[in-house]
Amino acid sequence: MTSAPTGASPTGARGPGGPGGQPGQPGRGPGGTRTGQRPPQRAGAARPGQRPPRAGARRVKLAVARVDPWSVMKISFMLSVAAGIAGVVLAGVLWLILSGMGVFSDIDGLIRQVQPSTTTPFNLMSYIGFGRVISLSIVLGVIDIILLTAIATLGAFIYNICSALVGGIQLTLTDD
Repeated sequence: MTSAPTGASPTGARGPGGPGGQPGQPGRGPGGTRTGQRPPQRAGAARPGQRPPRAGARRVKLAVARVDPWSVMKISFMLSVAAGIAGVVLAGVLWLILSGMGVFSDIDGLIRQVQPSTTTPFNLMSYIGFGRVISLSIVLGVIDIILLTAIATLGAFIYNICSALVGGIQLTLTDD
């Protein structure tokens, strides 16, 4: 039983190396090159008539021609949810700091001094208690989520229309 040379099938067809297969096979000259052809250029060597490759950073100019409104909506929703949660936490921490410093009790005492004596004295904490502040910040966070998501999505549609007219934003990227 005879075996076919490496890179060739038993029927005589050549493998992925193309005609001649690998170096040392029929159709190849010295050094593994095809007969009648020049040896391949070394990496980094410039061919005649071409500029040698630069050693510095490459620069590529790109244009943002279209922005997908669905992905803008998803990203803006997630970022506005994060901003809403941060706003609620910020309001709670700020309220606790101001309450711990005694700011609310000082303002309440000042209002009682200014207010003439009445049967129902004014109580500041009934208006700016912790529960009310957190509830209001949650409501504002939900409104913020809805508005920012809608505005960002609308902005993506408007950008796509303007980009179709003027070509989009031109970016120059480098690999430093």
